[in-house]
Amino acid sequence: MFEIEKINVAYGESHVLHDISIQVGPQESIAIMGRNGMGKTTLLKSLIGLLPTRSGHIRLNGNELTGAPTYSRVKQGLAFVPQGRMVFPLLTVEQNILTGAEHSGHRSVPEYIYRFFPVLQEMKSRKAGNLSGGQQQMLAIARALISDPKVLILDEPTEGIQPSIIKELARTLNVLRAERGFAVVVSEQVLSFALELADRFLVIDRGRIVHDELRSSLDQEKVRSFLTV
Repeated sequence: MFEIEKINVAYGESHVLHDISIQVGPQESIAIMGRNGMGKTTLLKSLIGLLPTRSGHIRLNGNELTGAPTYSRVKQGLAFVPQGRMVFPLLTVEQNILTGAEHSGHRSVPEYIYRFFPVLQEMKSRKAGNLSGGQQQMLAIARALISDPKVLILDEPTEGIQPSIIKELARTLNVLRAERGFAVVVSEQVLSFALELADRFLVIDRGRIVHDELRSSLDQEKVRSFLTV
C-alpha cells in the first residue's frame, strides 16, 4: 500500500498543495488529472523527494518516506519518470537503462525489459539523443523499471509522443504492471491514455483533490470539464 496522508507543499510563502491524501493499492493504477499549473508535477516531485513537504506523511508498505532523500525512496521501491523524460543523450540506450540499476543489483538489462520494448534492444548501442520522442519515453520507463519498483510514478508520459504510440504505451504498461506486480501513479492530461491505463481517476484543481472516481463509474464529461480552460 502506498499512502499519501495530508501532505502540504509550498514554494516559499506560496502554498501549492493543500492536504493531499491518496491511497494506492498493490498493482492499482491511478491517474491524477488536471489543467496545467494545478499541482500535478509538484505532487509527483514531492512523492519522490525532489520537493520537500511542509507537513503530512508519505508511506510505502508502512515505511515512512517523508523527509527521506530521493535515492532512499528509490531503494524502498519508488521509481520516477519525469516530464520531458530526461534521458542522457550522449549515453547509449543500454547505458541509460543501466544507470537505474544501482539499487537492484542488475549488471545487465533484464530480459523482460527488452521483451516489452524490443525497439530498445534493436537500438541498444545507439545514443539516446538520436531516438524519437516515443522511443525516449520507452527508454525512460525502462530505466525506472530496472530498479524493480513497487510503485512507478509517471509525469505526463504522453507529452511529445505521436498519437499512434500512446495507446500502445498504455497497453504495454498494463501488461508490465500485471506481470511485475507494481502500482502506477500517473499525471496526465490526455484522457484517452488515462482511460486505457488507470483503474481510478483523481482530479487536482488549485492544489486540492476535487474528484475521485473508479473507471467503471467514471463520468468522462465531468472529468473533461476539469481539463478545459
